[in-house]
Amino acid sequence: MDTPMGQTGASEPQQIRVNFTTTSPDLQLPEGRTQLLVPADIKRYGLSRVLNSESMLATPSPIPFDFLVDGSFLRTSIEDYLKSRGLSSESTLTVQYVRSLIPPVYQASFQHDDWVSAVDALSASSRAGLWSGDRFPTGRDRLLTASYDGLLRVWNGAGAVVATSPAGAGSGFSVKAARWLSASQAASAGLDRVVRVWKYAEADDFLSGTLKPSLELYGHGAAVGSLDVHGPTGRVLSAAADGSVALWTTSKSAAPPAPANLLPGAAAASASNKKRKMAASSAPQRGPLSLMQPHTSAASAVVFDPSDATVAYSASQDHTIRTLDLTTGRVENVITTSHPLLSLCPIQRSSSSSSVLLAAGTSARHITIADPRVGAATTSVMTLRGHRNMVGAVAASPDSDYALVSGSHDGTCRVWDLRSVRAGTRAEGGGNVSESVYVIERESLKKGKGGNSAKTTSGDVPGRGAKVFGVAWDKAWGIVSAGEDKQVQVNRGRDLLAA
Repeated sequence: MDTPMGQTGASEPQQIRVNFTTTSPDLQLPEGRTQLLVPADIKRYGLSRVLNSESMLATPSPIPFDFLVDGSFLRTSIEDYLKSRGLSSESTLTVQYVRSLIPPVYQASFQHDDWVSAVDALSASSRAGLWSGDRFPTGRDRLLTASYDGLLRVWNGAGAVVATSPAGAGSGFSVKAARWLSASQAASAGLDRVVRVWKYAEADDFLSGTLKPSLELYGHGAAVGSLDVHGPTGRVLSAAADGSVALWTTSKSAAPPAPANLLPGAAAASASNKKRKMAASSAPQRGPLSLMQPHTSAASAVVFDPSDATVAYSASQDHTIRTLDLTTGRVENVITTSHPLLSLCPIQRSSSSSSVLLAAGTSARHITIADPRVGAATTSVMTLRGHRNMVGAVAASPDSDYALVSGSHDGTCRVWDLRSVRAGTRAEGGGNVSESVYVIERESLKKGKGGNSAKTTSGDVPGRGAKVFGVAWDKAWGIVSAGEDKQVQVNRGRDLLAA
């Protein structure tokens, strides 16, 4: 139990000297107040009260804090922590304080007709919203979803479908990736091997809208499973199952002609390609600015560098992450990992820095954090462990440089804090390891909806019927995940993992 500061009793409680530190500029303690004697049995809530007191931060209203000691969150009293580590009570304990992690509370689920493969958020603070500038209407937050039924859908915050893509586009092939380029433009790709650019518009009442294909981009010879976009330059990146990565432009005039042999109907005479024959489209057809073959197996993900749109990173089932120079089309660096990679996202270390880390989801149920500046001799900065099935989606926090969310085929999303680190065991291969701070379960499993059982047997595959295929993290929307249960699920935590 926490002991109030300054309280005296029959026996004076043991005290521990604590050195408080933080990485948050707005929460720095005044000089001379960083060290303090505190009761040995004090816990996180008592430490939080101490920090908020007039003699310390003197906050106008209490701020809930969490505390990191040697890379782990303090969940016991200081006394118990010292005993568990075999440390003397005379030790000076260095404690890093951060704003408390607010649990991501379930908000809503948006029901689809088929599995949902991808989701992207549009808001004033999202990438596409910021790229739109003054063209983004205040309060018009939207979700873009891609489904196995071959359709894109745009949703509003009330869970209503504002627009659906035409049923003929893609001839019913599953759409595997979708991204907002701006408030009026999006891109998608899927099993039909075509990257599509869409024009999006809404009625004056914002209750209905249209998605019309404005450009069809041909070049890939296999299914496309991943997209990334850069609105300011009108560039699109795509990764395909044949190991290729393509760079495209959304400008019809600047794009090269489409390869004639890949256009609809070009191979209709071949029996093996008849299934690929698609209905004629009225949208202009173009080819790639460049088509690279950086991988020897399926390219599962590709992303732009957050601070340099001439650099990209791709991940593959060939176990590698490759740095691509989009100007020359050359591979500049290769990081080799131990397992097939299924997803990728950049984590910018700070908005004013060009330093970036890469989070790669693996088929081995963990996430590898890699530094693309480091050569093949150093493959991993950290490993995130906790999922029970392959990790098919990762997304960085929108407002911190140490947090991300992952979506797995085990039917969960997990929130990670890279500040919490421990030494890996021998069974884990050593190195630095982090464990998730929150687990988001699928509401469909809890309620037994969508044909899924609310409980699974011990021998069942983790996540059966509720695999998470896509995830996005947005300041306005929160954590949005898409899955096999035919739902997009929204979870939100106020200031979740705020710096």
